Amino acid sequence: MATTAAHLYRPSAARVVVLDGFVPGPRGSLAMAPPAWPAKDPADVLDYQFDIAPALSGHAGDAVATLDVAISPASPGDLSVASAAADGARAVLWLQGGRAGTTYSVTLTIGTQAGRTLSRSVLLPVVALAGVPPRVTSIQTETGSELVDESGNPLLLEG
Repeated sequence: MATTAAHLYRPSAARVVVLDGFVPGPRGSLAMAPPAWPAKDPADVLDYQFDIAPALSGHAGDAVATLDVAISPASPGDLSVASAAADGARAVLWLQGGRAGTTYSVTLTIGTQAGRTLSRSVLLPVVALAGVPPRVTSIQTETGSELVDESGNPLLLEG
């Protein structure tokens, strides 16, 4: 008799940002730019992770307990949270939508089981990755012959 296999979900390691603000730095050093996840297409619905393990170092058993997410800009059609979850020291967000050409600031305010609270922003650029590629044709003479370069490759027009 066949048994239905249970699905074990593991978020993608391709879209993880690790908190690095707890690394000692020289006094007076310049503020760092916010971290960024890889770009997404407006049609993508993908999991993105924010790992706060460095903030919990030395506090065994502490983990993400609460999660508040704010996205800017936030108008109809902009990036939104499809769902959110905690996985130990990681916040896992499923993000959807967004307008191509816009970089969103996703601010996570995380509360831990031990009562710690931290807030950080992560950038997420939205880029039209699934667009139709431009049509490419060769340049032809009036008689229909292709024009080629000195290596014999056709000269192309996009359009």
